[in-house]
Amino acid sequence: MRNFLSDKCVGLKPSGIRKFFDVVSEMPDAISLGVGEPDFDTPWHIREEGIYSLERGRTFYTSNAGLKELKVEVCRYLKRRCGLSYDADRDVMITVGGSEAIDMALRAMLNPGDEVLIPQPSYVSYEPCCLLADGVPVTIELKEEDQFRLKPQQLLAAITERTKILVLPFPNNPTGGIMEQADLEAIAKVLIEKDIFVVSDEIYSELTYGQDHVSIASLPGMKERTIVINGFSKAYAMTGWRLGYAAGPSEIIQQMIKIHQYAIMCAPTTSQYAAVEAMRNGDEDVARMREAYDGRRRYLLHAMEEMKLKCFEPKGAFYIFPNISRFGMSSEEFANRLLQEEKVAVVPGTAFGDCGEGFIRISYAYSLEDLKEAIGRVARFVGRLDQGERVC
Repeated sequence: MRNFLSDKCVGLKPSGIRKFFDVVSEMPDAISLGVGEPDFDTPWHIREEGIYSLERGRTFYTSNAGLKELKVEVCRYLKRRCGLSYDADRDVMITVGGSEAIDMALRAMLNPGDEVLIPQPSYVSYEPCCLLADGVPVTIELKEEDQFRLKPQQLLAAITERTKILVLPFPNNPTGGIMEQADLEAIAKVLIEKDIFVVSDEIYSELTYGQDHVSIASLPGMKERTIVINGFSKAYAMTGWRLGYAAGPSEIIQQMIKIHQYAIMCAPTTSQYAAVEAMRNGDEDVARMREAYDGRRRYLLHAMEEMKLKCFEPKGAFYIFPNISRFGMSSEEFANRLLQEEKVAVVPGTAFGDCGEGFIRISYAYSLEDLKEAIGRVARFVGRLDQGERVC
Protein backbone atom coordinates (compact mmCIF):
# COMPACT_ATOMS: atom_id res chain seq x y z
CA MET A 1 0.00 0.00 0.00
CA ARG A 2 1.28 3.45 -0.85
CA ASN A 3 2.05 5.93 1.91
CA PHE A 4 -1.24 7.76 2.48
CA LEU A 5 0.11 10.33 4.94
CA SER A 6 1.49 13.78 4.29
CA ASP A 7 5.20 13.99 5.04
CA LYS A 8 4.67 17.58 6.16
CA CYS A 9 2.02 16.57 8.68
CA VAL A 10 3.90 13.51 9.95
CA GLY A 11 6.93 15.70 10.53
CA LEU A 12 5.08 18.05 12.88
CA LYS A 13 5.80 17.58 16.57
CA PRO A 14 2.75 17.05 18.80
CA SER A 15 2.06 19.75 21.36
CA GLY A 16 4.43 19.53 24.31
CA ILE A 17 1.67 20.84 26.57
CA ARG A 18 -0.97 18.18 26.16
CA LYS A 19 0.84 14.94 26.90
CA PHE A 20 1.21 15.75 30.61
CA PHE A 21 -2.50 16.36 30.96
CA ASP A 22 -3.51 13.07 29.45
CA VAL A 23 -1.74 11.55 32.46
CA VAL A 24 -3.24 14.07 34.90
CA SER A 25 -6.79 13.26 33.83
CA GLU A 26 -6.32 9.69 35.04
CA MET A 27 -4.34 10.47 38.20
CA PRO A 28 -6.45 10.79 41.38
CA ASP A 29 -5.78 13.91 43.49
CA ALA A 30 -3.53 15.46 40.84
CA ILE A 31 -3.53 19.24 40.43
CA SER A 32 -2.86 20.81 37.07
CA LEU A 33 -1.13 24.18 36.83
CA GLY A 34 -0.54 23.76 33.14
CA VAL A 35 -3.48 24.66 30.94
CA GLY A 36 -3.96 28.32 30.04
CA GLU A 37 -7.70 28.38 30.63
CA PRO A 38 -9.42 30.84 32.99
CA ASP A 39 -11.07 29.20 35.98
CA PHE A 40 -13.84 31.81 35.88
CA ASP A 41 -17.20 31.02 34.33
CA THR A 42 -18.11 33.18 31.35
CA PRO A 43 -19.92 36.18 32.93
CA TRP A 44 -23.63 35.52 33.20
CA HIS A 45 -24.82 38.43 31.05
CA ILE A 46 -22.66 37.08 28.19
CA ARG A 47 -23.97 33.54 28.60
CA GLU A 48 -27.50 34.92 28.78
CA GLU A 49 -27.07 36.65 25.43
CA GLY A 50 -25.93 33.35 23.90
CA ILE A 51 -28.98 31.59 25.37
CA TYR A 52 -31.26 34.37 24.11
CA SER A 53 -29.84 34.05 20.60
CA LEU A 54 -30.78 30.35 20.63
CA GLU A 55 -34.25 31.07 21.98
CA ARG A 56 -34.72 33.54 19.13
CA GLY A 57 -33.75 30.84 16.62
CA ARG A 58 -30.52 32.53 15.55
CA THR A 59 -28.95 29.28 14.43
CA PHE A 60 -28.15 30.30 10.84
CA TYR A 61 -24.80 30.96 9.20
CA THR A 62 -23.50 34.48 9.48
CA SER A 63 -21.54 36.02 6.62
CA ASN A 64 -18.14 34.42 6.08
CA ALA A 65 -16.38 37.44 7.57
CA GLY A 66 -18.60 37.44 10.63
CA LEU A 67 -21.64 39.16 12.06
CA LYS A 68 -21.61 42.81 11.03
CA GLU A 69 -22.77 43.86 14.49
CA LEU A 70 -19.76 42.14 16.08
CA LYS A 71 -17.26 43.53 13.58
CA VAL A 72 -18.51 47.03 14.39
CA GLU A 73 -17.97 46.36 18.11
CA VAL A 74 -14.46 45.04 17.40
CA CYS A 75 -13.68 48.31 15.58
CA ARG A 76 -15.03 50.36 18.48
CA TYR A 77 -13.00 48.33 20.95
CA LEU A 78 -9.75 48.69 18.98
CA LYS A 79 -10.34 52.43 18.68
CA ARG A 80 -10.93 53.05 22.37
CA ARG A 81 -8.33 50.60 23.71
CA CYS A 82 -5.54 50.86 21.13
CA GLY A 83 -6.23 54.05 19.16
CA LEU A 84 -6.66 52.01 15.97
CA SER A 85 -9.21 52.83 13.25
CA TYR A 86 -10.49 50.03 11.02
CA ASP A 87 -13.35 49.66 8.56
CA ALA A 88 -15.73 46.94 9.77
CA ASP A 89 -16.62 45.89 6.23
CA ARG A 90 -13.10 45.60 4.80
CA ASP A 91 -10.50 45.35 7.55
CA VAL A 92 -11.94 42.95 10.16
CA MET A 93 -12.97 39.29 10.21
CA ILE A 94 -14.28 36.99 12.93
CA THR A 95 -12.47 33.67 13.38
CA VAL A 96 -12.74 30.41 15.29
CA GLY A 97 -10.45 31.54 18.08
CA GLY A 98 -7.22 33.45 17.72
CA SER A 99 -5.49 30.26 16.62
CA GLU A 100 -7.42 30.11 13.36
CA ALA A 101 -6.53 33.74 12.68
CA ILE A 102 -2.81 32.95 13.08
CA ASP A 103 -3.09 30.01 10.69
CA MET A 104 -5.01 31.99 8.06
CA ALA A 105 -2.74 35.02 8.24
CA LEU A 106 0.33 32.90 7.55
CA ARG A 107 -1.36 30.92 4.78
CA ALA A 108 -2.61 34.11 3.13
CA MET A 109 0.79 35.81 3.17
CA LEU A 110 3.45 33.14 2.66
CA ASN A 111 4.93 31.72 -0.50
CA PRO A 112 7.10 28.57 -0.34
CA GLY A 113 10.47 29.39 1.22
CA ASP A 114 9.43 32.71 2.81
CA GLU A 115 10.94 33.05 6.28
CA VAL A 116 8.95 33.79 9.42
CA LEU A 117 10.71 35.12 12.51
CA ILE A 118 9.34 33.55 15.69
CA PRO A 119 10.61 34.82 19.06
CA GLN A 120 10.77 31.97 21.55
CA PRO A 121 9.80 30.84 24.15
CA SER A 122 6.31 31.37 22.71
CA TYR A 123 2.97 29.77 21.94
CA VAL A 124 3.26 26.31 20.43
CA SER A 125 1.21 26.91 17.26
CA TYR A 126 3.34 29.50 15.44
CA GLU A 127 5.98 27.14 14.12
CA PRO A 128 3.60 24.38 12.93
CA CYS A 129 1.32 26.94 11.25
CA CYS A 130 4.34 28.37 9.44
CA LEU A 131 5.41 24.93 8.24
CA LEU A 132 1.90 24.04 7.08
CA ALA A 133 1.87 27.26 5.04
CA ASP A 134 5.19 26.23 3.37
CA GLY A 135 7.09 28.90 5.24
CA VAL A 136 10.47 28.55 6.93
CA PRO A 137 10.39 29.24 10.69
CA VAL A 138 13.40 31.13 12.05
CA THR A 139 13.53 31.30 15.83
CA ILE A 140 14.87 34.21 17.86
CA GLU A 141 15.85 33.22 21.39
CA LEU A 142 14.51 35.66 23.97
CA LYS A 143 16.67 36.07 27.05
CA GLU A 144 15.70 36.00 30.71
CA GLU A 145 18.12 38.86 31.41
CA ASP A 146 16.15 40.98 28.89
CA GLN A 147 12.86 40.08 30.62
CA PHE A 148 12.13 37.97 27.54
CA ARG A 149 11.65 41.08 25.39
CA LEU A 150 12.62 41.20 21.73
CA LYS A 151 15.59 43.49 21.15
CA PRO A 152 16.23 45.32 17.85
CA GLN A 153 19.72 43.85 17.52
CA GLN A 154 18.28 40.33 17.81
CA LEU A 155 15.73 41.16 15.13
CA LEU A 156 18.35 42.60 12.77
CA ALA A 157 20.61 39.59 13.19
CA ALA A 158 17.80 37.21 12.17
CA ILE A 159 16.61 39.04 9.05
CA THR A 160 17.64 37.73 5.62
CA GLU A 161 16.52 38.54 2.09
CA ARG A 162 13.85 35.81 2.49
CA THR A 163 12.34 37.24 5.69
CA LYS A 164 8.71 38.23 5.21
CA ILE A 165 6.91 38.12 8.57
CA LEU A 166 7.66 38.65 12.25
CA VAL A 167 5.33 36.96 14.71
CA LEU A 168 5.02 39.27 17.72
CA PRO A 169 3.74 37.22 20.68
CA PHE A 170 3.17 39.79 23.44
CA PRO A 171 1.98 39.69 26.17
CA ASN A 172 3.81 36.41 26.02
CA ASN A 173 2.76 32.85 26.68
CA PRO A 174 4.66 31.22 28.48
CA THR A 175 6.88 33.88 30.05
CA GLY A 176 4.41 36.63 30.91
CA GLY A 177 6.80 39.10 29.28
CA ILE A 178 5.52 42.27 27.61
CA MET A 179 6.79 44.88 25.19
CA GLU A 180 6.42 48.49 26.30
CA GLN A 181 6.05 51.35 23.83
CA ALA A 182 9.77 52.15 23.77
CA ASP A 183 10.56 48.49 23.02
CA LEU A 184 8.05 48.45 20.17
CA GLU A 185 9.32 51.72 18.73
CA ALA A 186 12.84 50.31 18.56
CA ILE A 187 11.84 47.23 16.60
CA ALA A 188 9.34 49.14 14.43
CA LYS A 189 12.23 51.12 12.94
CA VAL A 190 13.87 47.87 11.87
CA LEU A 191 10.64 46.43 10.48
CA ILE A 192 9.92 49.51 8.37
CA GLU A 193 13.48 49.75 7.10
CA LYS A 194 13.55 46.05 6.15
CA ASP A 195 9.94 45.97 4.87
CA ILE A 196 8.79 43.18 7.20
CA PHE A 197 5.15 42.39 7.99
CA VAL A 198 3.94 41.62 11.51
CA VAL A 199 1.44 39.09 12.83
CA SER A 200 0.79 40.54 16.28
CA ASP A 201 -0.86 38.03 18.63
CA GLU A 202 -2.49 40.20 21.29
CA ILE A 203 -4.79 37.61 22.87
CA TYR A 204 -3.56 38.60 26.37
CA SER A 205 -3.76 42.36 25.77
CA GLU A 206 -6.34 42.90 28.54
CA LEU A 207 -4.21 41.01 31.06
CA THR A 208 -1.35 43.36 31.83
CA TYR A 209 -0.33 44.51 35.30
CA GLY A 210 0.90 48.00 36.13
CA GLN A 211 0.61 49.41 32.60
CA ASP A 212 -1.73 49.30 29.62
CA HIS A 213 -1.01 47.19 26.57
CA VAL A 214 0.36 48.97 23.50
CA SER A 215 -0.31 47.51 20.05
CA ILE A 216 2.54 47.79 17.57
CA ALA A 217 -0.08 48.64 14.92
CA SER A 218 -0.67 51.95 16.70
CA LEU A 219 2.86 53.18 15.94
CA PRO A 220 3.53 55.38 12.89
CA GLY A 221 4.05 53.34 9.74
CA MET A 222 3.00 50.03 11.32
CA LYS A 223 -0.75 49.71 10.85
CA GLU A 224 -0.38 49.05 7.12
CA ARG A 225 2.08 46.21 7.78
CA THR A 226 0.42 44.54 10.78
CA ILE A 227 -2.29 41.93 11.27
CA VAL A 228 -3.67 42.34 14.81
CA ILE A 229 -5.00 39.09 16.24
CA ASN A 230 -7.12 38.92 19.36
CA GLY A 231 -10.07 37.05 20.79
CA PHE A 232 -12.42 36.41 23.67
CA SER A 233 -10.98 33.30 25.34
CA LYS A 234 -8.63 34.84 27.88
CA ALA A 235 -10.06 38.26 28.77
CA TYR A 236 -13.72 37.22 28.88
CA ALA A 237 -13.26 33.59 30.03
CA MET A 238 -14.82 32.33 26.78
CA THR A 239 -12.41 29.55 25.77
CA GLY A 240 -15.09 27.05 24.78
CA TRP A 241 -16.99 29.60 22.69
CA ARG A 242 -14.11 29.47 20.16
CA LEU A 243 -14.10 33.02 18.93
CA GLY A 244 -11.39 35.44 17.83
CA TYR A 245 -10.77 38.12 15.24
CA ALA A 246 -8.19 39.61 12.94
CA ALA A 247 -7.83 43.24 11.87
CA GLY A 248 -5.43 44.61 9.29
CA PRO A 249 -4.94 45.79 5.73
CA SER A 250 -7.99 44.89 3.65
CA GLU A 251 -5.85 43.25 0.93
CA ILE A 252 -4.67 40.64 3.44
CA ILE A 253 -7.95 40.29 5.33
CA GLN A 254 -9.85 39.55 2.10
CA GLN A 255 -7.46 36.71 1.27
CA MET A 256 -7.84 35.34 4.79
CA ILE A 257 -11.62 35.41 4.38
CA LYS A 258 -11.25 33.40 1.18
CA ILE A 259 -9.41 30.62 3.05
CA HIS A 260 -11.94 30.85 5.88
CA GLN A 261 -14.80 30.40 3.37
CA TYR A 262 -13.53 27.05 2.23
CA ALA A 263 -12.18 25.71 5.52
CA ILE A 264 -14.67 26.98 8.11
CA MET A 265 -17.58 28.90 6.48
CA CYS A 266 -18.13 31.12 9.52
CA ALA A 267 -17.47 31.29 13.24
CA PRO A 268 -20.20 29.92 15.57
CA THR A 269 -23.28 32.15 15.38
CA THR A 270 -24.27 31.79 19.05
CA SER A 271 -20.75 32.74 20.12
CA GLN A 272 -20.80 35.83 17.93
CA TYR A 273 -24.00 37.17 19.50
CA ALA A 274 -22.59 36.52 22.97
CA ALA A 275 -19.37 38.34 21.99
CA VAL A 276 -21.33 41.46 21.01
CA GLU A 277 -22.58 41.61 24.59
CA ALA A 278 -19.05 40.97 25.93
CA MET A 279 -17.62 43.91 23.98
CA ARG A 280 -20.46 46.28 24.86
CA ASN A 281 -20.78 45.52 28.56
CA GLY A 282 -17.85 43.36 29.62
CA ASP A 283 -15.24 45.88 30.79
CA GLU A 284 -16.10 45.48 34.48
CA ASP A 285 -15.86 41.69 34.20
CA VAL A 286 -12.43 41.95 32.61
CA ALA A 287 -11.23 44.34 35.32
CA ARG A 288 -12.51 42.04 38.07
CA MET A 289 -10.79 38.98 36.62
CA ARG A 290 -7.56 40.91 35.96
CA GLU A 291 -7.48 42.02 39.60
CA ALA A 292 -7.88 38.42 40.74
CA TYR A 293 -5.10 37.25 38.42
CA ASP A 294 -2.84 39.98 39.73
CA GLY A 295 -3.36 38.78 43.29
CA ARG A 296 -2.49 35.23 42.27
CA ARG A 297 0.55 36.50 40.34
CA ARG A 298 1.89 38.27 43.41
CA TYR A 299 1.24 35.21 45.58
CA LEU A 300 3.21 32.96 43.21
CA LEU A 301 6.12 35.38 42.91
CA HIS A 302 6.37 35.48 46.71
CA ALA A 303 6.19 31.67 46.84
CA MET A 304 8.99 31.37 44.26
CA GLU A 305 11.11 33.76 46.29
CA GLU A 306 10.58 31.69 49.42
CA MET A 307 11.64 28.55 47.53
CA LYS A 308 14.64 30.44 46.16
CA LEU A 309 13.49 29.73 42.61
CA LYS A 310 14.69 32.48 40.32
CA CYS A 311 11.70 33.98 38.51
CA PHE A 312 11.52 37.31 36.73
CA GLU A 313 8.35 39.30 37.36
CA PRO A 314 5.82 38.73 34.56
CA LYS A 315 3.83 41.82 33.58
CA GLY A 316 1.22 40.14 31.36
CA ALA A 317 -0.90 37.04 30.67
CA PHE A 318 -1.40 34.56 33.55
CA TYR A 319 1.82 32.57 33.68
CA ILE A 320 5.09 32.60 35.57
CA PHE A 321 8.24 31.04 34.10
CA PRO A 322 10.58 30.07 36.95
CA ASN A 323 14.15 29.00 36.30
CA ILE A 324 14.83 25.47 37.59
CA SER A 325 18.27 25.03 36.04
CA ARG A 326 20.05 24.99 39.42
CA PHE A 327 18.77 21.46 40.04
CA GLY A 328 20.84 20.07 37.19
CA MET A 329 17.97 18.32 35.45
CA SER A 330 16.09 19.01 32.24
CA SER A 331 12.77 20.82 32.27
CA GLU A 332 11.01 17.64 31.21
CA GLU A 333 12.64 15.58 33.94
CA PHE A 334 11.69 18.18 36.55
CA ALA A 335 8.07 18.26 35.32
CA ASN A 336 7.84 14.45 35.16
CA ARG A 337 9.22 13.98 38.64
CA LEU A 338 6.98 16.69 40.09
CA LEU A 339 3.97 14.99 38.53
CA GLN A 340 4.89 11.50 39.69
CA GLU A 341 6.10 12.44 43.18
CA GLU A 342 3.72 15.23 44.14
CA LYS A 343 0.89 14.96 41.57
CA VAL A 344 1.31 18.50 40.30
CA ALA A 345 1.38 19.13 36.56
CA VAL A 346 3.38 22.00 35.08
CA VAL A 347 4.67 22.44 31.54
CA PRO A 348 8.35 22.00 30.65
CA GLY A 349 9.79 25.16 29.15
CA THR A 350 10.94 23.20 26.10
CA ALA A 351 7.30 22.85 25.01
CA PHE A 352 7.65 26.48 23.89
CA GLY A 353 10.96 26.14 22.07
CA ASP A 354 14.40 24.73 22.76
CA CYS A 355 15.44 27.93 24.53
CA GLY A 356 12.83 27.16 27.18
CA GLU A 357 15.19 24.54 28.61
CA GLY A 358 15.84 25.20 32.27
CA PHE A 359 12.38 26.69 32.87
CA ILE A 360 8.87 25.49 33.64
CA ARG A 361 5.56 27.25 32.99
CA ILE A 362 3.08 27.59 35.82
CA SER A 363 -0.36 28.98 35.03
CA TYR A 364 -2.21 31.02 37.63
CA ALA A 365 -5.54 30.74 35.84
CA TYR A 366 -6.65 28.65 38.81
CA SER A 367 -8.30 29.43 42.13
CA LEU A 368 -6.11 30.70 44.95
CA GLU A 369 -7.15 27.64 46.96
CA ASP A 370 -5.85 25.27 44.27
CA LEU A 371 -2.70 27.34 43.84
CA LYS A 372 -1.91 27.21 47.55
CA GLU A 373 -2.33 23.42 47.69
CA ALA A 374 -0.25 22.92 44.54
CA ILE A 375 2.52 25.30 45.61
CA GLY A 376 2.74 23.54 48.97
CA ARG A 377 3.48 20.34 47.05
CA VAL A 378 5.98 22.09 44.78
CA ALA A 379 7.76 23.51 47.85
CA ARG A 380 7.96 20.02 49.35
CA PHE A 381 9.45 18.69 46.10
CA VAL A 382 11.97 21.54 45.83
CA GLY A 383 12.90 21.05 49.49
CA ARG A 384 13.76 17.41 48.83
CA LEU A 385 15.87 18.41 45.80
CA ASP A 386 17.71 20.97 47.92
CA GLN A 387 18.25 18.42 50.67
CA GLY A 388 19.72 16.03 48.13
CA GLU A 389 22.10 18.75 46.94
CA ARG A 390 23.30 19.32 50.50
CA VAL A 391 23.79 15.60 51.10
CA CYS A 392 25.82 15.30 47.90
